[in-house]
Amino acid sequence: MATDFSITSLPLIDISPLVEKWDDPNMANDEGVAEVVRHLNQACREAGFFYVKGHGIPDTLMKEVRSISHHFFHLPYEEKLKINLSAATGFRGYQRVRVNVTKGVPDIQEAIDCYREMKPGIYGHFGEVMEGCNMWPSDPPRFRVLMEEYVNLCTDLSRKIMRGIALALGESVDAFEGNIAGDPFWVLRIIGYPVVGRVSIDQELGSGDEIGCGAHTDYGLLTLINQDDDITALEVRNSEGEWISAAPVPGTFICNIGDMLKILTNGLYESTVHRVINKSLKYRVCVAYFFEPNFDSTIEPLDSCVEKAGGTKKMQGAVYGKYLVNKVLNNFIM
Repeated sequence: MATDFSITSLPLIDISPLVEKWDDPNMANDEGVAEVVRHLNQACREAGFFYVKGHGIPDTLMKEVRSISHHFFHLPYEEKLKINLSAATGFRGYQRVRVNVTKGVPDIQEAIDCYREMKPGIYGHFGEVMEGCNMWPSDPPRFRVLMEEYVNLCTDLSRKIMRGIALALGESVDAFEGNIAGDPFWVLRIIGYPVVGRVSIDQELGSGDEIGCGAHTDYGLLTLINQDDDITALEVRNSEGEWISAAPVPGTFICNIGDMLKILTNGLYESTVHRVINKSLKYRVCVAYFFEPNFDSTIEPLDSCVEKAGGTKKMQGAVYGKYLVNKVLNNFIM
């Protein structure tokens, strides 16, 4: 097991020892787990993005999830609109190209947005915006069953990776469970990026006409990205402001840190800026799973991370659900 920096500029980590030992009471003392933890710490400190292999989710399932997503996006527009996203649906469902915006600029993408469902009134007034049932298409027929199975597996995998990150920070293995993410919210975005004109991207950035998703950070704790194997479109901005391509590595997930983990670590781990530009001549699918804190969790820097900064609290706290709602309300041109 090793971290491989040679495939791309982003690290590749074999997390199989962590996946195997994640519920072992003595996992922190396992040599294989300790090596994974060291590499996670390095990747989170230096890049905020990394590939994982040995994650335990079958490659056949990852491919099937992308394939069925391609099927949906190639349906007639009228068919896709049967699950149209709106405020009335709790911002769940299908959004056509240019409905999603990043920093006020429409994105060249279409998508289905899904969230963990919640009981009406459970979080009071601030949770009302997100209440609703997910909007699943009837065509393809197995879409809902497949995606719900996939979400469950991604949730389990995220818990395991977060246990490794807890150890990387010198915390107890379950530091991110309980009041932080013991009852995690989740988001699933099934995203399609159409083919756009092959012009000089650097010359055309001001128009936004080629940006599948504008430069942004993710909101939660950890993101798992399942992208088409044959198209390079995801770009990550490094500490020098350069855009680094995150080329597909078959059978892996790309993982990245979200804003809530940045707060918890007092900025020790960065929620790295990234964007998507589909320069290819193929339609691209990406299925992004977002592992989030408990919806009503108040996120503050961990004491140990404040101590590492000499006692200085660098990050402002946030109530995750309120943070999410504020973002969602500004994400769409309705």
